[in-house]
Amino acid sequence: MTGLYIPLVTPFDVDGSVAVDALEQLATETLDAGARGLVVLGTTGEPAALTDDEKHTVVDVASRVCSGRDVSLIVGANTPAAVTEWGSRDDVTAIMSLVPPFIRPGEAGVVAYFEHLATIGDTPLIVYDIPQRTGQYLSADTLRRIGGIERVVGIKYAPGNMNVDTILLLADPPTDTAILGGDDPFMSPLLALGADGAIAASAHVATADFVRLIDLWHAGDVARARQLGEKLSRLATSLFTEPNPTVTKGVLHAQGRIPTAAVRLPLLPATSAHVDEAMLRVAELSV
Repeated sequence: MTGLYIPLVTPFDVDGSVAVDALEQLATETLDAGARGLVVLGTTGEPAALTDDEKHTVVDVASRVCSGRDVSLIVGANTPAAVTEWGSRDDVTAIMSLVPPFIRPGEAGVVAYFEHLATIGDTPLIVYDIPQRTGQYLSADTLRRIGGIERVVGIKYAPGNMNVDTILLLADPPTDTAILGGDDPFMSPLLALGADGAIAASAHVATADFVRLIDLWHAGDVARARQLGEKLSRLATSLFTEPNPTVTKGVLHAQGRIPTAAVRLPLLPATSAHVDEAMLRVAELSV
């Protein structure tokens, strides 16, 4: 797995329902711009606020857009039951599953958990490591152990900063397991260190630019990669000034790409000041 993957927002219509047409258009636009796949029911898609019927609608729409293209459909599933449900579908390329949150089972417990998930069905797994949400930090050694589990094909790596474990992991990554950057402001340096690609919510509003950033680093074009990476880091930082995906939805609405900027509780819509700031960062990309 290399390249850019888009963790889709779930747009809502003026009546509060899932805006199916807008979702389909967003998915189509991002794939047309060079994304290698879609991630649905991830954090950016507000899955905890969706009904079961809405979740199936979102997956069905994404599947329809992916059909006939050489791209991946990745579905977020954070329990064994959800892994069983979504992994049973032939149209699902991989399951993305979060490190167990809140429990803080220790690194050995996390490894054992993913070893168990790997016994459920045969759909490939992407492990989502984001300790600021889960409360469980994983060392480079533990991430390599997880990457060595059969059926684990990728790690979405979002440690919240860059430290010695980042260096150690990317200097000696697990064999045949992609490291996909998940901290958007740090995307460029992660790619410089050897990340295979990214799962980036910020890329909703600058898909082609994020695709180009990955291509530049993989081609070794350091000067242009650094220049573009600086602009995309500023954009990503502005898009995360309030809880994800509120600012991103505000920008997409301002661009006329989704019918409302609505999110569901416990999220609140982003303030206009932060949306305006992000729009300025988008404009800078064309300068």
